[in-house]
Amino acid sequence: MNLLESMRVYVLIVDKGSLSAAAAAMDISATMAGKHLRSLEARLGMQLLSRTTRRQHLTPFGEDYYARCKEILRLVDETDAQAQHQQLAPAGTLRISAPVIFGTHALVPALAEYMARYPDVRVEATLTDRVVDLAEEGFEAALRIGTLAGSSELIARALAPYRLMMCASPAYLARHGTPDTLPALASHQCLSFEPSALAQWLQAGAGELDHAPDGRLQINNGEALRSAALHGLGIVLQSTLLLAADVDAGRLVQLFPEHGQAGRPMHVVYAHDRYRSTRLRSFLDFLVERFPPLPTTFATDIRA
Repeated sequence: MNLLESMRVYVLIVDKGSLSAAAAAMDISATMAGKHLRSLEARLGMQLLSRTTRRQHLTPFGEDYYARCKEILRLVDETDAQAQHQQLAPAGTLRISAPVIFGTHALVPALAEYMARYPDVRVEATLTDRVVDLAEEGFEAALRIGTLAGSSELIARALAPYRLMMCASPAYLARHGTPDTLPALASHQCLSFEPSALAQWLQAGAGELDHAPDGRLQINNGEALRSAALHGLGIVLQSTLLLAADVDAGRLVQLFPEHGQAGRPMHVVYAHDRYRSTRLRSFLDFLVERFPPLPTTFATDIRA
């Protein structure tokens, strides 16, 4: 016999005062109600009801078991209701990871709209420029910038490209001159996370460069690179999100505005077995809506 079903029958027998009344409430026969009761007693090895021809009485154990059954059934019903609700409305905690600059200047402002739209979702966002391990670190989704490494465990959804700008301060350009060609950058101080990042961005439109751009200062933080550029330490390549306001205010001068307009690819990745979560689906759909990919980019999910 189904244990939960037998518990429900037992609770109704006590509430209704008889087997026949409980059977009618459950739309089963009195014989079947009796089988449920005997099944419980056999499983427990204890008598639950003391029955006479006229009335029934709860045994001391039966009284305690009745209270426990009611609590168990209440929890089961609440859990079922919560599961049904979550199938309809996103709820619970969403753990995500994003790069620092994009997370600070684009994702967090967008989260205000997402969380207003889905008030039952709690968001835990970790902003880091390292590649997180979703499974090991418990993230449901992560935003990644650049070419994705192949994986059989992750699915990727394309988002709008991550656009970059190359800029320098007016003071730096006054001292060192303004480069008029990409190869001329080889004679300038170029600020970046690492020289390879700058070289990869330039190769897209410059072909093979004789000398990869380099500089005396490397910093592993975008805000710090921006500060270095503002203080005249060199030419910086960073996100448009980070530098556009400085260009508009004249604090920085954009170089080669026609280059690299496509930006770097950006995706949101997630484990292939997590898409059934309405919470995750709502977040993925929101990201595509808020940061739509280029028309030439397939919007369907792909293996990361």
